[in-house]
Amino acid sequence: MKKILFLILLCSLLVSGCTDSSDNSQTVETGDYVSVNYTGSLEDGSVFDTSIEEVAVAENVYNPYRSYGPLSFIAGAGQMIKGFDDAVIGMEVGENKTVTIPPEEAYGAYCPELLIPLPVEDFQSANVTPVIGQKVTYQNQLGTIVNISDKNVTVDCNHNLAGEILIFKIELVSIEKA
Repeated sequence: MKKILFLILLCSLLVSGCTDSSDNSQTVETGDYVSVNYTGSLEDGSVFDTSIEEVAVAENVYNPYRSYGPLSFIAGAGQMIKGFDDAVIGMEVGENKTVTIPPEEAYGAYCPELLIPLPVEDFQSANVTPVIGQKVTYQNQLGTIVNISDKNVTVDCNHNLAGEILIFKIELVSIEKA
């Protein structure tokens, strides 16, 4: 008789909703502090960045001067490129996702107007010998020297990923709710 009463009581609890049947998983919402591991690549499969040291070594993008490990940021706060920010919204801890991000949600279109020819004399007067690939600052913009002629040094002030479609593999490591 006690077993029957216990079963009736248990069934009534289940039917009444007095048990915690909620899903314990949390999903990322705007304003949450999240940590992710990621690998970013171009359409040709070449990796340009990762938070995973072993991947960086294997893909020849290892930088001994940086720290590897999960990247932390506030989701939806504009701390990341838009496509990446949008991709983490709705993810659960442990979830893996691959997203393709067009240039307009990443670093924008490549702008030929940001190829700036500067007179060689500007570099000579500053006692700087220009070298292709060298990073320089021009009118508070970071640029890369892409061409040197007798008269001009061409500086490209586009982001090096401007105009590129980016592919990110993202793993959500943690969420701290806002």
